[in-house]
Amino acid sequence: MKFATKAIHVGSEPDPATGAIMPPIYMTSTFAQTSPGETIAGYDYTRAGNPNFTILEKLLAALEGAKFATVFSSGLGALSALITTLKHGDKVVGVGGLYGGTYRLFHQVFSRFGIEFVVISPSSVEELDKALSIHPKWLLFETPTNPLLEIFDIEAFVKAGKKVGALVIVDNTFASPYFQSPLRWGVDVVWHSTTKYIGGHSDVIGGVMITDNPTIKKELDFARKALGVNPSPFDAWLTTRGVKTLALRMEQHQKNAMAIATYLEGHAKVKKVYYPGLASHPRHDIAKKQMYGFSGMIAVEFKLSLDETKTLISKLKLFTLAESLGGVESLVNHPATMTHASIPQEDRLKMGWSDSLIRLSVGIEDAEDLIADLAQALA
Repeated sequence: MKFATKAIHVGSEPDPATGAIMPPIYMTSTFAQTSPGETIAGYDYTRAGNPNFTILEKLLAALEGAKFATVFSSGLGALSALITTLKHGDKVVGVGGLYGGTYRLFHQVFSRFGIEFVVISPSSVEELDKALSIHPKWLLFETPTNPLLEIFDIEAFVKAGKKVGALVIVDNTFASPYFQSPLRWGVDVVWHSTTKYIGGHSDVIGGVMITDNPTIKKELDFARKALGVNPSPFDAWLTTRGVKTLALRMEQHQKNAMAIATYLEGHAKVKKVYYPGLASHPRHDIAKKQMYGFSGMIAVEFKLSLDETKTLISKLKLFTLAESLGGVESLVNHPATMTHASIPQEDRLKMGWSDSLIRLSVGIEDAEDLIADLAQALA
């Protein structure tokens, strides 16, 4: 089956009891057992597992071309569960451009438990090899990155990580499974905030870890039960519903984003546009190699001061000023004061972005209306 067919059919067979096309919501905390320790269908308590989790996990694993998936209450809940497989003294190398919440989780929470998080910004594979000489347990990166839309060569990074025995983890949230399949390049674990493109309607929070490794799957399932970072059955059901239109939505996100990126690139008040679909993107060729499309995220740096930038984005009418991304509606975000405020300004500047940078999550509205909204605010 091709992607759009999988998105609609995998895991969602008609209910055998009623014939319902959509699976029911199993809103139960506990399940009957036939005798002590003997379950009817493998479920005993929803924190440990629920039919709605299983349906969504089958679906997301299929879309990433994987064997296993484990769903969680949020993207950070998923990462927290995976981090619990580490131990005191372990090192994690993260590549610059990570979501601010990832940075915060390692530096402000798990550093207390002796997990060392080293952030690098390599300009070459040789620099990456040097940074990995500390023999980390993990190599963790996003591509495209948040918020600068940098592109990293997944294949090259996997080879570098494997040389030192590191588990390679890719945050695939910005691309979605529709536009990128990291596992085909040898990645060990693919991570998503399903809150974003996968759910797609800004109405549910969730996360998932996807892998071909049965040991990792077992560890993640245990961590979800032990930590209590499970979604609700309704959250899993909503996410499953959202996935059914993922292919259609991603095509429109990309179409609109390309039109807006092209418009902004030619505007006098714009210093730089970051969008992997533009030929001007420094790693456009790598993006074409490993992605099927370029998604709907754009970063824009203006020739404006911080106050002028804040004024500009406050004048937008169709782009709502808000956290998050990947919904059907267009959003504008100021990373320095919103999603990435937990990263010190000094570190943000080292990563190459100033306080005049904004991030656009381009929705599926009419592109002409969105461009008109940007034009009136810039005027």
